[in-house]
Amino acid sequence: MLTLREKATYEFIQYYIDTNKHSPTAAEIAEHLKIQSRGVVHRYIKALSDKGYITLVKGKWRNIELKQHPLATSIPILGAIAAGQPIEAVTDNQFLDMQEIFVGQGRYALRVKGDSMIDEGIHDGDIVICRHTKNAVNGQIVVALVDSESATLKRIQWHEDQTISLVPANSTYKTQRYPNARVEIQGIFIGLLRMSK
Repeated sequence: MLTLREKATYEFIQYYIDTNKHSPTAAEIAEHLKIQSRGVVHRYIKALSDKGYITLVKGKWRNIELKQHPLATSIPILGAIAAGQPIEAVTDNQFLDMQEIFVGQGRYALRVKGDSMIDEGIHDGDIVICRHTKNAVNGQIVVALVDSESATLKRIQWHEDQTISLVPANSTYKTQRYPNARVEIQGIFIGLLRMSK
């Protein structure tokens, strides 16, 4: 765990590298943090290195390189849990890569409004994680833009007559069918987040 000053140092290093494509010097970190002593900055940098957040490259002036900190992007899968009959608890020793799910290439999130996909387990207020793409296959749940103005989350069905059906997962809603030209695929659904109330 990082102290508040170590965290501020790390966040500035991240920002500086993202902006400038190289790492800051100790003097630049000290100036940003308004610290008079470079020795204090070196102590923060060493702590970040010791805790696995950065690597210090020998023989290089701007010698800080970021490391992907495993504890920040993965959580342990401890096993399976029954939602029906109880099952034996078995430790799994696997990790779920949160970065791959949530911040992989082309990922974005949308907050669900409404209940048209409730039979797929997608509820009002859920946050769905999607991957940007203009292509989808029959049966995928997609983010579809209709007439360049209305975005909706539905299961897609392509038809031979150059039409598309957007199929809800709630029997109180009707399937909507459109000419292909009226519908633009903007992404496919890959998962969701639901916070406990």
